Formats: sequence, C-alpha cells, structure tokens
Amino acid sequence: MRKIIKRVGVLLASAVMLLGSSMAVCASTDGGRYSYNYDYWGDVQGSPDAYAVAGVYTSVDLGLDKNLSNPQGLFVQGNTVYICDTGNNRIVVVERVDAEGFKLKRIIEEFKGDVEVRTLSGPTDIAVSQEGELYIADKGNGRILKLDEDLNYLMQFDKPVDNTLDPELTFSPSKIVIDTAGRVYCVAQGINKGLIKYESDGVFSGFVGATKVTYDFADYIWKRIATEEQKAKLESFVPTEYDNIYMDYEGFIYACTSNVKEEDVDAGTADPVRKLNLMGNDILVRNGEWFVVGDLYWGNNAGYDGPSRFTDVTVFDNDIYVVLDRNRDRLFGYNDQGRMVFAFGGPGNMDGYFRYPVAIDHMGYDLLVLDSLDCAITLFSPTEFGSLVYQAIDQFDSGLYEESGKTWQEVMKINGNYDLAYIGIGRSLLRQERYHEAMEYFELKYDADNYSKAYKQYRKEWVEENILVIFIVVFAVLVIPLVIGKVRNLKHEIDTADIFRM
Repeated sequence: MRKIIKRVGVLLASAVMLLGSSMAVCASTDGGRYSYNYDYWGDVQGSPDAYAVAGVYTSVDLGLDKNLSNPQGLFVQGNTVYICDTGNNRIVVVERVDAEGFKLKRIIEEFKGDVEVRTLSGPTDIAVSQEGELYIADKGNGRILKLDEDLNYLMQFDKPVDNTLDPELTFSPSKIVIDTAGRVYCVAQGINKGLIKYESDGVFSGFVGATKVTYDFADYIWKRIATEEQKAKLESFVPTEYDNIYMDYEGFIYACTSNVKEEDVDAGTADPVRKLNLMGNDILVRNGEWFVVGDLYWGNNAGYDGPSRFTDVTVFDNDIYVVLDRNRDRLFGYNDQGRMVFAFGGPGNMDGYFRYPVAIDHMGYDLLVLDSLDCAITLFSPTEFGSLVYQAIDQFDSGLYEESGKTWQEVMKINGNYDLAYIGIGRSLLRQERYHEAMEYFELKYDADNYSKAYKQYRKEWVEENILVIFIVVFAVLVIPLVIGKVRNLKHEIDTADIFRM
C-alpha cells in the first residue's frame, strides 16, 4: 500500500516522464544512446552508461553465405553462441575468438538417426547440456529433439498427454530449458497452464509455475448470471502464457511474460518476471521501492503505448537479471533484491538501438541481443561504471565487505545520484559492524528495511557498551526512592517517639 500511495503521488507531482522513444533522458558520448534509473521518489535519474556497444554482427560478420532469416532464439555456452535461424530452418553455431570477433563453427540443418523427419522446421530455441547434448525446440515439426554432439538422434519430446488439453491443439514448443538431470521445461504456444515438464526419459510429468489469475469482482459476478452468448463475449479468467524462460546456475527458472495489463501495473499486482523453484512457486524477491515492471511511466508517442513487455530474460552468476522489453526495445537490469541496476536502449537503427529484439543472453558480463528484423547480434560490454558496480557486488558476495564499500565509493564518484551505491556502502558497513555509519547511508536513500537492521544492531551494541551505566541508573531509580522512603519513615518514627515521651 505504501508503494502504491507513493506511486500515485509521483504520478501527480513528477514532471519527468519517459515519452516512448522520443526522449533520451541521458545522452551519452557514443552516438546518443542513453541510460537511466529511478530514484526513491520515482523520478527519472540520468545515469552514466553501464554498457557500451562492443560490436554489431550481421550474417557477413558471422561468416555466413546465406543471410539469417527471422532468427528467434539465442543460447550461449562458454564462448559458443547458438543462433536459431528460424526462417532458414537451421541452427547457426559461432565461436567468439577474441573480445570483438566471432567465427563460424558449424551449421545444423539435419541430423542422423532412425526417425522419419531428419531436418529442422522453424527451430525457435535451443539448449545444450554440459555433456554437449543438444535440445532443440523444433516448432514446425511439433517436437523437442535431443541430439548428441555428433548430431545423432537420441529421442524426442512430443505433445503431453493430458486430459485438460484440447486434443485438436497443435503442439508448438517455442522456448526450452534443461536442468542438470536432463529434465526439460518447455513453453508451448497455446498452452497457458505453466511450463510443460518432461523427465529425462521423455515422460510428461505435469505443468509447473502457472501464472496467477486476476479478474475484476464485478466481472466475475456478471459472468455468473450472464447468458451463454454474453459469456462468449467476456474475457476468460485463465492464466497467461510465458514468453520466455531461463535457468540460472542454481537451477531456478526465471520466466517472463509480455501479457501485462496497465491496471495491474498501476495497482502493483503485475508480475511480468517470476523466479520459480522446483515446486513452481514464485520466489522472486521484490524489495525495491518500485515494482519489477520496467518503465514506470509511458506515453503513446511514436506509436509506442502501454507498459514494458518483457519477452526474454538472462541471469548472471551474481543474481543480477536482465530483461528485454520488446515494447520500447530496452534492457532493464535488476539485482537480487529487485532494485533496478540500469536501463538503456530504445528503438532505432543506430548501434545500441533495436528494431525488433527477440532474445538476450550473456557471456560473462557481456550481453548479447538478437534482433530478428536486423538479423544481427549486438554485443554489449560493461563500461568502467558498469564494471565497478559488478565488482562491488562480487566483492560483497565474496565476503570482502570493506573492499566492496571502497568500490561503491568509486561508483559514487562517477554517479553521485546512484541509490545502489549508498545502499551498497551501508550494507558493507553493516557487515563490518559499523552500525551507526551504516544507518546514515541507509537514511540518505530512505532504505527503511536495512536501516531497521542496522538500528537493531546499533541499539544492541550501545546497550552492551553502556550496561554498567544503565545498571547504575536503573539501580538508582529503583533504590534511591526506597532509601528516601525508609529515611522518611525512620525520621517520622523518631519524631513521633519524642512526642510520646513528652
């Protein structure tokens, strides 16, 4: 409720808004690309770029004789990049040979094995195990293939057998991830029950992680009393489909959906990004001042309207996740607490902008974004500012709290308005048991949760250091009145005894 009230206040009072693609809030020196963030009050704060374009790679740059056509999927393993060249019914595999270049490794169009169809048809995603086994979402053929590294057919995963599915529904797997045990999780077009889960032997074992169903109570009542014809015209109360999924290094699945409503974003009930555990429960931490929804404000300029629509996500080993907004072609980074780390990008033909981005992945801290209209991959590398942010986070995660605080100080020298730097310094001081100093940094950025933690420890520390004084004061408060009372009673008895003797 506090966040909703604050959001309403900001919407009424703030004069700073992002109007689609027409406004760059912070121009940089590399061709006009901009980066920004939101402060505690929800105001847009221009920021130094966390990323710079290291290169844009087209079909020619990747060594292809035939240009990419409507590529839809991207997967990175080590220095190898797998591109789902959907329009050409193939998988393109390239290898990064240096900081700026790629070379063609191989092209997968067909495979070997005792199966009727040994060619691909509109592949949309691929996942590769540590052993080199390839799992391909062969969407046009309605199957998920499993091949060994020599392209020998091993098995396939077909449409799940489930009584709740329409028997006439064509199985169209679009996105897949695999875990270390060989289990497959799939997003399929037209199936909104969550992720389809297959065991390693190909057996369908159920649906996991279905999105929450939201509806207006008045609509629910009306639907109960409406005629069949009226019901057919009403919106169905069903879960929404996921657009994409990513499995992090711990085995948690990050799922995103572009199907969000403006009223849900305004009310704070939208969850376009979810982190699913093995039970399919959403455990994503949302401790930031603002919701994990991308842009807080939007207009209808240049044909771009409505909230951010996340269509892909990737996760670093430090738990920072980056989501791709296809609505305004931007990238949003969030830390493990749900606080925005950076935002940049936009629609356009210049480097660092996109026409129709469809997939994102990472190689170390470098980001790769696949554009299906440009048929190109944009490679982003961290700037000095971005590298310092990651260094500070990694140092903290490694237990180097004092070093982390010093690195956050360097971040503040570059961007004095960066909220995460203040909070990062406060957290490092908190770990160093410098509670009072930590409280000052948390107070500067209105971080009530961490301030309470620091205050609790500071209060405990103060009590321990002043326990003798506290004991003396308490003793004095309790004992002195008793002594005074006893003295008064004794004096009264003496005075009374003298009267009786007289």
